[in-house]
Amino acid sequence: MYACIKRFAFALCVPLALAGCVTGNTPTPSTEPTKAVPTKPVTTTPLAPLPPQASLDFKRDPSDAENYAAIKDDQFTIPPTDVKKIDPAFLRRTIDYSSSEAPGTIIVDPGKRYLYLILGGGKAIRYGVGVGREGFGWTGEAYIRSKQEWPKWFPPADMRARQPDLQKFAPPNGMPGGLSNPLGARAMYLWQGDHDTYYRLHGTTEPESIGKNMSSGCIRMINQDAYDLYSRAAINAKVIVLPSKGAAALAAEIEKSKQVNAAEDARAAKHTKRAKLGG
Repeated sequence: MYACIKRFAFALCVPLALAGCVTGNTPTPSTEPTKAVPTKPVTTTPLAPLPPQASLDFKRDPSDAENYAAIKDDQFTIPPTDVKKIDPAFLRRTIDYSSSEAPGTIIVDPGKRYLYLILGGGKAIRYGVGVGREGFGWTGEAYIRSKQEWPKWFPPADMRARQPDLQKFAPPNGMPGGLSNPLGARAMYLWQGDHDTYYRLHGTTEPESIGKNMSSGCIRMINQDAYDLYSRAAINAKVIVLPSKGAAALAAEIEKSKQVNAAEDARAAKHTKRAKLGG
């Protein structure tokens, strides 16, 4: 039904300071094409309990404080999220959601600023998201090729040109993962076959942006929600991104930025190579 709704040329993202959709150190594409097919949900042990059932009037739930409390992992402690600053309509909930898609499938609705993880049995987990212009610039079907904890951030060339202090994070360096990294605590990378779409599902350093349309970026989530989705979503899980109004115009703008970024990165790579050769 949703298969490959539309395939736009997607770009290296064009973010503002700490707000953009960002690229991480994704794997080298396989020589064997991989179909965008769902797999069984991840069965990590222990799997976090389901969030509360959604209420029709979007009331706050007593469990919200626990769901968005600090999380300690091997590298950093995710700070607690002040849920009072976020519309409760965009907090994590289990909802009634009829879908013919297999359990473990992820459906992103940029227009409504929600992401759904299909559970089966007429249920889904609904996460609120923040959507930047790149989040509206591509629709279709993909799969999760890579999942990364505390991923690196690689600012695109045009952003580095505007903010020279970011030049030190140009490829192959990148900004190390951490609490100030725009990708947040977790990131999931979407591919079609052996092609990177540059579409990301990731955490954020700006939880107050959830439920809003932003000037730039892909699909951002509260760090606790990105952490939760990461624990449930499988590698090769099917991801469906629904179409949004104005996507075609945004795709053309993003493609132009992609060409600028690619040319700048090529020049930088050539300069680096020449410097290593001593000429």
